[in-house]
Amino acid sequence: MTEDRPDALYERLRTFEGRPAATGGTGKDPVNAPMIRHWCEAMGDTNPAYTGPDAIAPPTMLQSWTMGGLSGHTDGTGRSTAYDELLGLLDDAGFRSVVATDCEQEYARPLRPGDTVTFDAVIESVSPRKTTRLGTGHFVTTRMDVRTGGELAGTHRFRILKYAPARRPATPTGPAAPAARRPRPVVNRDNRGFWDGVAEHRLLIQRCTGCGMLRFPWLPGCNTCASPDWDTVEACGSGTVYSYVVMHHPPFPAFDPPYAVALVELAEGVRMISNITGVPYDKVRIGMPVQLEFLRFDDELELPVFRASEA
Repeated sequence: MTEDRPDALYERLRTFEGRPAATGGTGKDPVNAPMIRHWCEAMGDTNPAYTGPDAIAPPTMLQSWTMGGLSGHTDGTGRSTAYDELLGLLDDAGFRSVVATDCEQEYARPLRPGDTVTFDAVIESVSPRKTTRLGTGHFVTTRMDVRTGGELAGTHRFRILKYAPARRPATPTGPAAPAARRPRPVVNRDNRGFWDGVAEHRLLIQRCTGCGMLRFPWLPGCNTCASPDWDTVEACGSGTVYSYVVMHHPPFPAFDPPYAVALVELAEGVRMISNITGVPYDKVRIGMPVQLEFLRFDDELELPVFRASEA
């Protein structure tokens, strides 16, 4: 990433720093047990602190209590024009593409069912012009302070890149064109053992040695008892389709839509996301039995997938 010298546009963009993006916002619903339960089920988080009469909300739900949902904040609560003006200025300058880059959260106190959430947001910073692999543009950071009862509960920082896409070299076509490579998985110290197992045609599940809870995907610690110690068990390979989507995105190198992506519940009880093979994408159904297999995509990449039969 490189940084250009400040220019006239950047000086205009900087005038938005410190201006409000939302003021006096109020959550559409109080903190409530059903949403906490849905969140924990989706995340596979079984921490007992989130259930019972003294339950708290998972801290990572902080921003969710401020969201307006599909209908938005129809009463206009908290809405400010400064953020829209800033994005419009970037659009007019040719930075019309956008990608979310990262977010940061700080927690000051737990939220509990019944708490009413209020929030204010400010445009915290606009970066100088940056050149990235995606293209050239500006990073915009907003900071949202979330309160309940006038007391700070937490802070959420959200950062996007508004950019003009970089020009891509023409892609060779014809018999001499190289085959498109499927994107490589990110392998790090927390999941390396899983990928070592895949290389041996073994599907390994983490098991907490403190409480015995199985977990997937791989994590550095246990959600149930917080123990950092674990070993592994090998999945037998049987499972069922718990849920699925059919991808219809535009053509993309190494992918051939439409195709099915499923959330598979393994016989051991954990769930993982993978492709379904052996049947047309429109024949995949919830509850369909599937069996693990390993599919090779090129000389370097082999991935676990699940094969089903129409029967």
